Amino acid sequence: MKHFKYKITSASTQSRARNGVLSTPHGDIETPIFMPVGTAASVKGLSPEQVDAAGAQIILSNAYHLFLRPGAEIVEKAGGLHKFMNWKKPMLTDSGGFQVFSLADLRKITDDGVVFKSHIDGTQFTFTPENNMELQNKLGADIIMQLDICCEYGVTHAKAKQAVDRTAKWLARCAITHAREDQALFPIVQGGFYEDLRVESLKLALPYAHHGIAIGGVSIGEPITELIRVLDILAEHLPPEIPHYVMGVGTPDYILECVARGIDMFDCVYQTRIARNGVAMTNEGQLNMRNAKFREDFTMLDPECDCYTCKNYTRAYIRHLLIANELFAASLLSIHNIHWTMNFMKRIRESIKSDNFLEFRRDFYAKYYKTDPPQLLT
Repeated sequence: MKHFKYKITSASTQSRARNGVLSTPHGDIETPIFMPVGTAASVKGLSPEQVDAAGAQIILSNAYHLFLRPGAEIVEKAGGLHKFMNWKKPMLTDSGGFQVFSLADLRKITDDGVVFKSHIDGTQFTFTPENNMELQNKLGADIIMQLDICCEYGVTHAKAKQAVDRTAKWLARCAITHAREDQALFPIVQGGFYEDLRVESLKLALPYAHHGIAIGGVSIGEPITELIRVLDILAEHLPPEIPHYVMGVGTPDYILECVARGIDMFDCVYQTRIARNGVAMTNEGQLNMRNAKFREDFTMLDPECDCYTCKNYTRAYIRHLLIANELFAASLLSIHNIHWTMNFMKRIRESIKSDNFLEFRRDFYAKYYKTDPPQLLT
């Protein structure tokens, strides 16, 4: 596809970390990059202009939620998701496979697809690879994801194997149905935490990995050591000429360990979810802004941050808003957490460019987590 190109611009000599530029119909994306999640065509509590000002290069929306409300036909009539929500930069839509997976008591998986009940009103629907591609084609995001099966942490080898087989068969059907050249289809690697299944799933996905590949089924409650083990298994098999995307990862430690192992793209609701709970991400670690110690603290959230929130409001004011249950508190903290994460990704990119990524990683762990980073394979 002429609309998509990925170019590696620099690489670490200390690890598998690398910088790149992914070109899409709605602009270029510098990697490694974090994608804020706008599940239902909105990053919670923020306008697209605020998300843009916070430094986001690309956002993620969810096909499952948009299928239920307002419906793909309405989005298509509006001119696609970009115009519908007034977002002018690149966008990715997830197939909704993970959301359907989370409806354990409300869905049934067959070889044909997934029969599920809406979490809103219980109406029964079916996702097949074919209608899911048609759905995402109508939504019009730059990057779309195959329909896959994500298994819970601790699943048996037999069940994980079945999910791998179905995910691969569904990928072939997705590729046949996918009809737009201005949308890149990413296959998804599954396999739980079994080495043989992860490698098998990756090999089955590679023939369809023209513009990128995703690793799913992680960040589902496993310890970070398990994530690292899976990434170390896959690292040498990932094709270097396309971007690598780990789905659902958003905490700084997970991001750093993924980058060290050659991952380029991330998404998560973490930044805005903890903001709604009163938590700020800072260069000294996380702060619970409800704590009484901030009652008369008239300093900025993070002295090293230049976001809108830090430039204009104090810790004391934000705590007051939280205690008073004012919605503005969640907006201010969301702006800050997204901006902070975008700056964190920028610092990662700069450390790779200057070839001191491992030093940056070590220093970040010491300051943010007050600990040493996990051991990196050599």
